Amino acid sequence: MALGANSMRCGEFRTSYRQDSTIFPTPMSRNFAIAGVLLLMVSPVFLQPYHLNILIQIGYMGIAALGLNILVGFSGQISLGHAAFFGFGAFASAWINSSFGIPVILAIPLAGVLTTAVGMIVGIPAARIKGLYLAIATLAAQYILEDFFNRAVWFTGGSAGSLANPLSLFGYQMTTDTRYFYVVLAFVVVMYLLGTNLIRSRDGRALVALRDHYLSAEIMGINLTKYRILAFGISSFYAGVGGALFAHYLGYVSAESFTILLSIQFLGMIIIGGLGSIMGTLMGTAFMVLLPEVMEGGVGVIADFMPGIEQGLAYIKEMAIGLAIVLFLIFEPEGLAHRWQLTKAYWKLYPFSY
Repeated sequence: MALGANSMRCGEFRTSYRQDSTIFPTPMSRNFAIAGVLLLMVSPVFLQPYHLNILIQIGYMGIAALGLNILVGFSGQISLGHAAFFGFGAFASAWINSSFGIPVILAIPLAGVLTTAVGMIVGIPAARIKGLYLAIATLAAQYILEDFFNRAVWFTGGSAGSLANPLSLFGYQMTTDTRYFYVVLAFVVVMYLLGTNLIRSRDGRALVALRDHYLSAEIMGINLTKYRILAFGISSFYAGVGGALFAHYLGYVSAESFTILLSIQFLGMIIIGGLGSIMGTLMGTAFMVLLPEVMEGGVGVIADFMPGIEQGLAYIKEMAIGLAIVLFLIFEPEGLAHRWQLTKAYWKLYPFSY
């Protein structure tokens, strides 16, 4: 018997590619996202400065990590020099503001543009090499930029570092954690929406095709050289913006902050969160930012029974990061985003989850 026109539909029906690639797959997911942003907007009312500091760290690190995930997770290329681009954005924003008098709110995206140019230059070898060879090339870029930071006194201040002026907006200086939190939140929302829409676009689908099978992508007419370099440029832009936010939050930038260890941490964020997942990037960033804080609290408790253990806190934090990456690679290689999808599917079908 044919169903009437007013019969109730059961399930999610998508009849076009536009519907399949929508940002929010269900109205509930959209409402949860809006509610989450609204909750964050009122969070400074009941959160301590320490907690706001953690959220600000997650914000600017999450922006930079999303750029790396676009490069590694969506286009299938590898980079071991992401911290150098993060640092370049930090120095560039401070330099643009102090040298040309451009307001900080405009210097931040301009720093992202300058970092994009550097990233595209570094990405030129990606047109001809891949895999381990590309990893070595980006590692070389990491050390080249580190040396540049130490020698380019006119740009970075050399070994003395560089001062970054506070951000001012509508006559208010964003010098407190509460005010700067809203700045970072606005950048996070905008940058993540841009990243999500990029993946839904023609260029985003080309990047994914490049990752899945570059020979098939080339046969389909995708310009491999263009999109490989473009992926590095987009990744660098996100790193530059994140680094600029970092610089103007601390008020001081030093070359010692952007070592290869930070690049490994960025890789850990996208591995733990989930390669090729926008939401997973933020989850992985939160995990990596919170892990050292949890370890510090744990060491503080254990110190009552093992005096002197707090002296090795820095090494314990580094070991915890490495151990977390290894455990996720072994037991949850698809990251926290995949685990979250499984959890949602379980409760959606409960009690018939089998």
